Amino acid sequence: MTIIKQNDLIDSITDALQFISYYHPVDFVQAVHAAYEKEESQAARDAMAQILINSRMCAEGHRPICQDTGIVNVFLKIGMDVQWDSDRSLVDMINEGVRRAYRHPDNVLRASIVEDPAGTRKNTGDNTPAVIHMEIVPGNTVDVQVAAKGGGSEAKAKFVMLNPSDNIVDWVVATVPTMGAGWCPPGILGIGIGGTAEKAMLMAKEALMEPIDIQDLKLRGPKNRVEELRLEIFNRVNELGIGAQGLGGLTTVLDVRIRDYPTHAANKPVAMIPNCAATRHTHFILDGSGPALQTPPSLDDWPDITWDAGPTARRINLDTVTREEITTWKPGETLLLSGKMLTGRDAVHKRIQDILARGESLPGGLDFRNRFIYYVGPVDAVRNEVVGPAGPTTATRMDKFTGLMLSKTGLIGMVGKAERGPVAIEAIKQHKAVYLIAIGGAAYLVSRAITHARVVAFAEMGMEAIHEFVVKDMPVTVAVDVNGTSVHQTGPARWQEIILQRKGRQ
Repeated sequence: MTIIKQNDLIDSITDALQFISYYHPVDFVQAVHAAYEKEESQAARDAMAQILINSRMCAEGHRPICQDTGIVNVFLKIGMDVQWDSDRSLVDMINEGVRRAYRHPDNVLRASIVEDPAGTRKNTGDNTPAVIHMEIVPGNTVDVQVAAKGGGSEAKAKFVMLNPSDNIVDWVVATVPTMGAGWCPPGILGIGIGGTAEKAMLMAKEALMEPIDIQDLKLRGPKNRVEELRLEIFNRVNELGIGAQGLGGLTTVLDVRIRDYPTHAANKPVAMIPNCAATRHTHFILDGSGPALQTPPSLDDWPDITWDAGPTARRINLDTVTREEITTWKPGETLLLSGKMLTGRDAVHKRIQDILARGESLPGGLDFRNRFIYYVGPVDAVRNEVVGPAGPTTATRMDKFTGLMLSKTGLIGMVGKAERGPVAIEAIKQHKAVYLIAIGGAAYLVSRAITHARVVAFAEMGMEAIHEFVVKDMPVTVAVDVNGTSVHQTGPARWQEIILQRKGRQ
């Protein structure tokens, strides 16, 4: 009989969550670097360079890889011969570990969890509760997998109940483009096949924590149907040309991991969940000897990569930019932004919509005329930081508010990540505005361009409040110009054609 003390589990959970907030799994770093080395699309190559640079900075500075520090997922395999020395439930112990990790004074993590999800959506303040799955197994240890899943990639989860004769690969290849770039490719696809609807989804999530080994699989060849599927999906998804950040390129997925389970003869449940450029997970085992703490990797495992915007990058003064000036910006062009910008995500946009619908004025000092808004919910600052990691939020969540903001507030530009949908693009074209992207998965790197930050409205909304950032040479790409041309449409289309042409010549 093994006795596990409550503080051993609490301390191990806390340590694991702090660890994965700033250390990528080494296999992920190596996979991104390999993709970077072979990438021919300059836009995708630049995006992966920033992701790798950000990853090393976070490993060195012990600050979050992404401003979205995730919803906590915990998977436990509890030995039948384990006894707990605790006055708390197992769920309470885990949530206490989460609470301590997200409130850690040296590395504060963003609290993103809201309760009453269909109603008030009030932030719980400490990122609890975690989503916990338990399994009782033979043995005398507790095996624990911990992950922090970002909202952008989680939002792209897909499920289908196929007919038994339907082709799984065809469904995946048809579905991945509908996910857009909000999951911050390149990443990993977790796929669950069989069981029931909920079992398939669970397997897809669990598959994301398996090692990246697709290149080894390609070298040795598949040994079963699941491995055949992995290779076929990997090749066909990358042939789509979506590329890093959806800008077009050779690598969209770094690996495809699949788990399966027996299912009803009439069914073929298939679930797909992507992991993003902030892939965060780790593993530990409690055996009664004390807490299981993580071992830091060597910084030698990170490639030494440099990146700059290049001689053609255009420097923009946000304090003096005009509507006439933005009409000269070209799709795909790199800009370096300096000056003041406002921030706000969908919760702020909804509040502004409600204020305007009541015929009221915006709070004093809040003026969007001829200004840019950055879709971001930053991490709280620690030590001498101006602001914590502050990478972009998926912009499609703001699409339904775009027409209102451009027509009623005087806003002329937006900064976020991923593509815009047809409604937003039409509004951008109609009002001769622009949409720019920063690199998702490079939040700490982006925050270094912010020289001053203050809350200007809705302070009670926490990370959703409107801030004013002063930035210096913040790198962005023109994603939608004043004519409505979107690089998330033109880039992948171009690279898919290139890839398929090459395949035809083989």
